Amino acid sequence: MLRRIYISILVLMTALSAWSQANNTQGQLLIKGTVKGMENRVPIQGVQVSTDKGAYTTTNGLGEFSIRASVGDMLIVEGSELETVRYRIKSGEDVDILVEGYGGAVGQARQKRETVSSRTNLADHQRFLDSAEAYKRIDLEKSIDFIARSMEPLGSMGNRKEFSSSLRTLGEIYMFHEQYDLAITNFKDALEAQESNRTKILLGKAYVLNSNFESAVSILEPLVETKNMVPYQRIELFETLGDAQMELGNLKLAQEYYRQGLLIAEKNQISPKEIDLNSKLADAFAVEDRTLEAEGFYQNSLDLSKKMAPERFVQESEKVADFYNQKSRYADEIQIRKRNLDELKQMPRSSVASAGQAISTRDTITSQRINYKIANAYIAQDKLDEAIPYLEKSIVEADRDDDLVVQKDATRKLSEVYKYKGDYTKALESYQDYVAVVDSLYVRKEQEISRAARFNREIANTQNRISSLEQERELSQSKYSLAVTEQQLYEETSKRQKWIIYSLIFGISLMALTAFLYYRSNRQQKLANNLLALKSLRTQMNPHFIFNALNSVNTYIAKSDERSANRFLSEFSVLMRSVLENSEEDFIPLSKELELLRLYVKLEHSRFADKFDYDIEVDKEVDVDAFQIPPMLLQPYIENAIWHGLRYREEKGSLRIKVKQVTSDMLEICIEDDGIGRKKSAELKTNNQKKQNSKGMGNIKKRIQILNDMYKNRVEVSISDLYKDQTGTRVSLKLKKQ
Repeated sequence: MLRRIYISILVLMTALSAWSQANNTQGQLLIKGTVKGMENRVPIQGVQVSTDKGAYTTTNGLGEFSIRASVGDMLIVEGSELETVRYRIKSGEDVDILVEGYGGAVGQARQKRETVSSRTNLADHQRFLDSAEAYKRIDLEKSIDFIARSMEPLGSMGNRKEFSSSLRTLGEIYMFHEQYDLAITNFKDALEAQESNRTKILLGKAYVLNSNFESAVSILEPLVETKNMVPYQRIELFETLGDAQMELGNLKLAQEYYRQGLLIAEKNQISPKEIDLNSKLADAFAVEDRTLEAEGFYQNSLDLSKKMAPERFVQESEKVADFYNQKSRYADEIQIRKRNLDELKQMPRSSVASAGQAISTRDTITSQRINYKIANAYIAQDKLDEAIPYLEKSIVEADRDDDLVVQKDATRKLSEVYKYKGDYTKALESYQDYVAVVDSLYVRKEQEISRAARFNREIANTQNRISSLEQERELSQSKYSLAVTEQQLYEETSKRQKWIIYSLIFGISLMALTAFLYYRSNRQQKLANNLLALKSLRTQMNPHFIFNALNSVNTYIAKSDERSANRFLSEFSVLMRSVLENSEEDFIPLSKELELLRLYVKLEHSRFADKFDYDIEVDKEVDVDAFQIPPMLLQPYIENAIWHGLRYREEKGSLRIKVKQVTSDMLEICIEDDGIGRKKSAELKTNNQKKQNSKGMGNIKKRIQILNDMYKNRVEVSISDLYKDQTGTRVSLKLKKQ
């Protein structure tokens, strides 16, 4: 029934809309005319012509215009140098409008002002472009803003060359900051404004960096036959084509392009490019496992880089060391990296930083990273004692430079080395340091993600601003031949047209009401189903909990320990009273749940006092009354930790329950035990125990799924092994504030 109503309404709306559109177009005329000066009959271009109904256009170079209007509409002619003229349209004939105040002297003065303004705008454009280049490396936001400001003076000029230059510079800025999609878009826009070899080569580079290698080849290969290209551009052309073919696996073709670029670089004595191309040729031969040729070209790059700044020599040396590492020539690798460490010590810290930035943000050249790589080379040779000092140096230097990534890797590796040596105390200490560094790195990554999201929004706004300026330029270029825009807003005057509007409003309202009623009915039905499911799950969980608790009482009775049984029953009755009071609630305050957990763990500990100790830790900054949690949600996980993990330990274990604040509206509850682990526990279980445990955990998962569906993902649970040897268990429950 509802489907038929929807179809009927849509058909009615479509028919009425088409009829209304047909009625609106009736009575329109294409009015043509001219605008001239009254004193000398000189045509006036760029005059704004509009109607009182919203239509708009401008005059072309001959002062002519055309606009759609109806008889009786008011034609409005206005401009910055003119007196506004209003004319009532009486028929469809051409209209000649004479404007006072536009004489020969006025026209000449206006033209002179436009010439001076044009020169000023070009100077401003170049000045803003230079500022954008200056800020490219240090302030992306400010650099993009200067690009936008450089384009603003060009809006009325439609200067294709300057617009292309601005868009190309913007693409280079985005490419420097690894925003390759935006770089490609702006390079394409620059080519549409004005084609140039420089822009095409930059577009090819952006394609390579964005892994669009086929697109890079298609845009760059036609340039190979281009004549009169400056040597540096031709070198970049062959280098970029080589990079693309290298990634596509066409090694022979890549080597040929690199060789052609190298010949031009050597002929014109462009040393930086000679180094780059020798190094890339070495990489290409290394991929083919042609070690002799690769070493030859690597040696060429090293010899050339010695004549450059020290940091460039360190860069090339690190590439050679990486090559030796791939070939398992660890002694040669270590020798080169130690030499690089000596070179870095003699260089200013600013030069070290620039050396790292020139390679990659993912593999910067720093003393801590080189020490880490030396340690790895020793470890690969099973020389663990030699590796430890370099790992320790790497950790200290990384901590000094706040390099958490290297500090994390070196700390983890140091823990593994101590473990291999059998020094488990130091291995544990290093692993704890590693966990602390990982936590710090996680916090930093979250902050970086937040800043990146905010910055991307700012970039998007600026890019939209630049796009609008580009659109204005395109409109300015076509203003003498086409109307800038035709926006038709017609008043509904007839009763029939009003009836159409009222009918549409009624139809839309009826459809909205029907959809709302259907949505509300569906939501209420879903809520009722969820409540029934939750109630069913709770009725399954409570007897399960009572049964396990009574088993504990039965144990005391079997041991004839009457006092312990009475004490256990007394505390158990308190626990059961609280459980039954909360059994009908979807959520209870976290403080109540923690009280229940303390009592439950106390009861279990009284039975298994020789098997585990426990600790419940709540951070001081956590407001336990501010958070709500489903009742009896944590108890099954604690029960599993005791009954299936700690109970089977040969020596005494520990159970830790920690509550800590993650964000202002989220906290994390961790349940950790150092029991035998999930794998070992599963091996010890009988088929019946496996079935019961699976059912209990299944109920918990269903409860969480239903509650998250009803309350928008407030609970998140993850279970993992506590240690790498699959012993111990860690349950992490993240709870959002309501």
